[in-house]
Amino acid sequence: MRPRDLAELLLLAALWGGSFLAMRVAAPDFGPLALVFVRVAGASAVLLPLLRRRGEWPALRTHWRPIALVGLTNSALPFLCFTVAALAINAGLSSIFNATTPLWAALVGWVWLRDRPGRDRLLGLAIGFAGVVWLAMGKASLKPGEHGVSPALAVAACIAAAMLYGFSANFAKRQLTGVPPMALAAGSQLSATAVLALPAAWAWPPQAPPAASWWAAALLAVACTALAYVLYFRLIAHTGPASASSVTFLIPAFAIGWGWMFLGERLSPEMLAGCAVILLGTALATGLQRRPRARHRPV
Repeated sequence: MRPRDLAELLLLAALWGGSFLAMRVAAPDFGPLALVFVRVAGASAVLLPLLRRRGEWPALRTHWRPIALVGLTNSALPFLCFTVAALAINAGLSSIFNATTPLWAALVGWVWLRDRPGRDRLLGLAIGFAGVVWLAMGKASLKPGEHGVSPALAVAACIAAAMLYGFSANFAKRQLTGVPPMALAAGSQLSATAVLALPAAWAWPPQAPPAASWWAAALLAVACTALAYVLYFRLIAHTGPASASSVTFLIPAFAIGWGWMFLGERLSPEMLAGCAVILLGTALATGLQRRPRARHRPV
């Protein structure tokens, strides 16, 4: 990577790590449905003019059906799941479960696309999912918390979101290869907005959220979604998808740091160990890390 690419990678990780902090701040006042609607509607308002300026609007019209499905499975539903989780567990833990997305993508690709992983990747899947089970068992309480969401439900929501991301990655690979990335980004946010408009109107908070929650929602929409998509697709174009996907390993560090800095959240030893196990499994499952091979010397 060039220094500029590395700087953009770190900025992207900081933005996506910050999304978990913003959800923690705004979710109690907005509620999950209203907050996610504000997020995707705001991102659409930023991305659609960029799409028209680039002259890629025809691509959105041509491929609107599969793009609409990506908007549902890669934005509306996973954003909703993580926002529900933000009502019960801290930003760092949510981001660690988010880091399992490549594991689910590999598993879905194996089952659906018959993309059979090798031994190292199978080992990575086993290690990564063992880390997920370990962390999930530590948060298995079914007792609802302050906002009516139990830690167990929050963990299940995070895992469901990562599974949806994994499905979307494989679906886009199969159905949307060659579609301009900006058309996919803007179109997916637009379709998510359309899907969530009526449910968000029904669930809109009776009292106006405070200014801090509105600022957090604006951060989610403009920086953590619209700007982050632009950075992500720039990185794919400049460094390739494998290098761009390494952002997954940096997001938990930023999410934990933001949570500690602004909300006083702390990293427990169990979270640290579980994160290390999940990231090791992810590195093996995605091919970013390989086991050392024994070298045979000639006699």
